[in-house]
Amino acid sequence: MPIRVLTIDDHPVLREGIAAMLSNESDIEVVGGESNAEAGLDAFRRLLPDITLMDLQMPGMGGLEGVRTLRGEYTAARVVILTTFRGDANARDSMAAGAAGYLLKSALRDELLDCIRKVHAGGRYVSAEVCADVATHLGNELLTPRELRILQLLSEGKENKRVASDLGISIETVKSHVSRIFEKLGCHNRTEAIRIGIRRGILRQMTQ
Repeated sequence: MPIRVLTIDDHPVLREGIAAMLSNESDIEVVGGESNAEAGLDAFRRLLPDITLMDLQMPGMGGLEGVRTLRGEYTAARVVILTTFRGDANARDSMAAGAAGYLLKSALRDELLDCIRKVHAGGRYVSAEVCADVATHLGNELLTPRELRILQLLSEGKENKRVASDLGISIETVKSHVSRIFEKLGCHNRTEAIRIGIRRGILRQMTQ
């Protein structure tokens, strides 16, 4: 029996391209394609594919929540995140949510085929470029939930006084958190912190 694949991505050209790319493979069959996670979940329940290729950033429910929901209902579901976004935080969060693979959309045809077959066989697959990102930051201290929230507020252009007001804490406490954020991200100012946060996937919502 061929490996049955479902694609969930909000770009129709990509879904059509994947279908065309896989159409010549005797052991792989694309059984469906949807433009958002909600419709993709309905399609999964109906089709029960072997492999689901899911975009990370989509309108409505994002890929991470889609993976969590799908794996919550079907623990054996094999999901591969297929995205344009690199970044160790993106990959780490995706795998923690239950994805079995993380592949960049820039991947060559052979890498996509290899990923599908390995994940179907029960393995895991992470793009080499993303593995390099993860290795670079391996062992780095993660931002706390409060630090993540402050970084998000900084990315919205809010000054320390407004951040303190929004969170109900003192300005000195905000300054202390900001210093720790800079230290953990290895930067010296807000602009650089935001840029690093986006690149690594820490500020994922900024790229939607």
